[in-house]
Amino acid sequence: MKLRPLSAVLLFLCAAAASDAPAHAAGTATVLVHYPAGWGHRITLRCGGAGHDWNVALATTWTEGDVWRGSVEASSTIACKPLFDDQHWAIGPNWSVAAGQTIHVWPWFFHDAGRIEQVPNWHSQILGNDRRIWIYYPPSYSENPGERYPVVYMHDGQNLFYDEEAFGGVSWNVGGAMDQGTRNGTIHEAIVVGIDNTANRIGEYTPVPDPDYGGGDAARYVGFVADELKRALDAQLRTLPDAAHTAIVGSSLGGLVSLYAGMERPGVFGNAGALSPSTWWAGEWLIGRSQTAQPPLPARVYIDSGNAGNSNDDVTRTARLAAIWKAKPGISVNYLVQDGATHSEVYWRQRIPGALAFLLGPRA
Repeated sequence: MKLRPLSAVLLFLCAAAASDAPAHAAGTATVLVHYPAGWGHRITLRCGGAGHDWNVALATTWTEGDVWRGSVEASSTIACKPLFDDQHWAIGPNWSVAAGQTIHVWPWFFHDAGRIEQVPNWHSQILGNDRRIWIYYPPSYSENPGERYPVVYMHDGQNLFYDEEAFGGVSWNVGGAMDQGTRNGTIHEAIVVGIDNTANRIGEYTPVPDPDYGGGDAARYVGFVADELKRALDAQLRTLPDAAHTAIVGSSLGGLVSLYAGMERPGVFGNAGALSPSTWWAGEWLIGRSQTAQPPLPARVYIDSGNAGNSNDDVTRTARLAAIWKAKPGISVNYLVQDGATHSEVYWRQRIPGALAFLLGPRA
């Protein structure tokens, strides 16, 4: 499968969407709805609060770049939602807007869920091997071609989307988590890229060798993700390519390599998530490296563990790791211990919605 590059039309739409709005009249709010309704169709607004009636349609005006401009009287904060042809409500929660404020709205009306595609045999020149890549496209991706998206890169791609593919028969259900989060507004829409592991998983996910297990090839693996895979996808998909909109996430050794990538390549990965990270690897290497890490560093770091099973999911060392990151200025850290959870896909499936909500933030 060959992914198509962006057309010049899409680039124009995205540039038009970024234009600044004119100054407001007093007591009004401006809602700019970005949506290609097509010839003969229209976008309206319905609003509630401060005297507005959800049953009354408010007209908008089409402007260049398929931006529909609505000016709404607002003596206080009100809630609004776009409608397609004043019949189909935008999916998801309402948008809030206050007097004197302009908000940009990127709605979708006809897709309840995202879609997942596979790219088989993606070849890495850096690693000299092939692997399958999974791509989750959010619900609005096909419907609203002017929008660009954050990207989450995740390891162990076999375990992310489908139970029949996953180790032990339990996947993380990442597609379902993203769909639910975008519908209720707790997770910002994003592209998720799942990277299959290979027979050299231990080597690729570990920055230094462990006396008992070997490994130590993570620098090349992170180079593959940052310099080959990400570079290609940024050229072919509608991504927001900056570090602030790029996350890297994994569990166990995948959590180890995610934090390593954030420390080594913070200009690429501005957000890092480590579920039950392998803090024990190579004499607590990750704890020591985190202790000495200096800015620049990721802006957001998610760390968690369980506290049950034979290893107690390494909860004591993971707590030390989280404390180190919390002590670093200017970094937002979310640390969670799931009571009764073991080192298992079953529990990572339960925790991934919260991790994604923290790393991506809610819908704007």
